[in-house]
Amino acid sequence: MQKIASFLYATRLHLSLVLVLVLGGMASAAHAQESPYIVAYDHYLEEPGNLELEYFSTFGTQRGGNDYHAFWGEIEYGATAWWTTELYVDGQTTFNDSTIFTGFRFENRIRPLQREHFINPILYFEYEQISGADKILKEDEGHDVEADYAVPNALARREHNHELEFKLLLSKTFKGWNIAENTLAAKNLTGGNPWEFGYAIGASRPLALKASAKRCSFCRENFVAGVEMYGGLGDRHSFGLHDTSHYVAPVVAWNLPSDWTLRVSPGFGLNDNSHRFLLRWGVSREFSGFGDMIARLFGRQKP
Repeated sequence: MQKIASFLYATRLHLSLVLVLVLGGMASAAHAQESPYIVAYDHYLEEPGNLELEYFSTFGTQRGGNDYHAFWGEIEYGATAWWTTELYVDGQTTFNDSTIFTGFRFENRIRPLQREHFINPILYFEYEQISGADKILKEDEGHDVEADYAVPNALARREHNHELEFKLLLSKTFKGWNIAENTLAAKNLTGGNPWEFGYAIGASRPLALKASAKRCSFCRENFVAGVEMYGGLGDRHSFGLHDTSHYVAPVVAWNLPSDWTLRVSPGFGLNDNSHRFLLRWGVSREFSGFGDMIARLFGRQKP
């Protein structure tokens, strides 16, 4: 009975996240070329007034414990031309264990320079309130290693973390290629933990730069492929690669003419501290005019 209840709970949680995407259809859709990255960030922000709804999953193998499926939903909004804000809701299912809600994250990205430059910086600020059972691996930081994820949910969920995370996102697009580098610094506000550090780098390119004359789903320009690498860099007391985990992951995004984007990324651990294999996938849709729709709903008129 416990396994049946856990399965039903997981099903309801997944359906509720996907339902958010469907309900977004009330707004008009906007076609955009989305990045294939799942961990790394480039310098592109959400268009002002646009809303993007996303769902992502991570399947992870676990030595010394049970494999798991972590998932999260995102609501991303272009507040201005220089500010994008985002809310995450996380959960996970550990096989032969349980399905639980693991927390939320509030993210903000700010572009300090208005026009394109040789290197385009983005300032990233995030507050997260998550339990020790969170397994989405949205980034890798400090001395996080595979063994940390083997703790049973009943014990891991007792740990409550309030964390501030800062990133400097650097990105450049040249002749269709995007190169991105992210540097991370995070501080857990509970337990007196030191500052922790991490990184992510990525490179990607559309399979074709010239758009086809006809609308099609399988045209080469609809596919963006690349690779990303990420890992921890220790903490303030022990900076470096000792006792850290690192991953490399091919990434592919398929931008459909129907304004949906599908992403797939198989990841591979690069040392004994890492999960041997991570499989990520995601689906997202962007809707234009959401800000104007809300303004009309509350009786505001455009100036």
